Amino acid sequence: MANDRSGDAIVAGHICLDLIPAFDGAPAIEPGRLVKIGPAIVTTGGVVANTGLALHKLGTPVRLMGKTGDDEFGRIVMDVLRSHGPCLADDMIVADGESTSYSIVISPPDRDRTFWHCPGANDTFSADDVPYDNFGSARFFHFGYPPVMARMYRNGGAELADLLGRARERGVAVGLDMCSPDSNSDAGRIDWAALLARVLPNVDVFFPSIDELLYMLDRPAFDRLARNPEDAVDGQLIRTIGERLMRLGVAAAVIKLGDRGLYVRTSDENGRIEDFCRRLGLNTADWKDREIYAPCFSPSKVAGTTGSGDCTIAGFIASILRGEDPTTAATSAVAVGACSVEAADATGGVRPWDEVKARLEAGWQRSSRAIAWPTHGLAADRSGTLSLNGNRP
Repeated sequence: MANDRSGDAIVAGHICLDLIPAFDGAPAIEPGRLVKIGPAIVTTGGVVANTGLALHKLGTPVRLMGKTGDDEFGRIVMDVLRSHGPCLADDMIVADGESTSYSIVISPPDRDRTFWHCPGANDTFSADDVPYDNFGSARFFHFGYPPVMARMYRNGGAELADLLGRARERGVAVGLDMCSPDSNSDAGRIDWAALLARVLPNVDVFFPSIDELLYMLDRPAFDRLARNPEDAVDGQLIRTIGERLMRLGVAAAVIKLGDRGLYVRTSDENGRIEDFCRRLGLNTADWKDREIYAPCFSPSKVAGTTGSGDCTIAGFIASILRGEDPTTAATSAVAVGACSVEAADATGGVRPWDEVKARLEAGWQRSSRAIAWPTHGLAADRSGTLSLNGNRP
């Protein structure tokens, strides 16, 4: 364990080794056929590496809490973490006799990625693996990817609820990120609506993607999204699911919309939002009952989308730890996400905080792939992030 407990943020949960082969086009998968591919990038993946290292690159003091096996892949993971900062691996667990999680990331140019994933030691990660008494000066605890961590989703999420509750008792704000369950696995068959109802009262900021949310809470809408992604996601659907998350007890829902941006909804309950703001030293008036939409910024190039959602979350966390309001936090988040896709790996494109802000100040162009909202009552900041509060049905 490290002696320095000065990290503003702790990122815990899933970590793996990512193998990202290069493709000239869409790969063909046919029995008996050899397909030529390019060199592979070997890097870390999962929320601990992606969000954690992005926060580190943004200049936010962060501690990483994940679990690897005592194998070659595990040694590579630890070496990668230490290459970014000599103390970044100090809170990691190396489990004797277990295998390290890895993913083969199929990420062709101009297409979303596909993952072939082995959970490895993530499946045995438990609430007792988090050193709550050593949180030190941390103000934000972020946990990610329970759908690929077996102990976190079994038994109705009892272990996850215990972990998040124990973290929150230490006075930190708690964030939770999801990932898409494999529909053919045990995780794909559990009652996610019931699990979220159990764990979200212990979550201050919930960071799911829209497709993850619809899979867990509205399967008919998820099926429509799968059939026709362009038409299935609209403002009313996003608002409906955001309101449902408010009823489930979070202080803020930050919904990732892929290349169509980020939606933020915050609680209108005085006690809930005041408690969240107190934990982070934020202005309650800025955060209460807010609804914000931030379209993506146009990257200079798209080298790969792996980890872009995790880096977007890192931008949001870094922003609120700096005391920024929700509109600015949403803008900062999509800016960091746009930087991330300019490199093939998850965090290679992430820049220091001052460089991200300078890019925004220079008048960074927004993507044309934005959600169309009714125009009445909208207020846009200088960068183009929309406040939707006056535009509710």
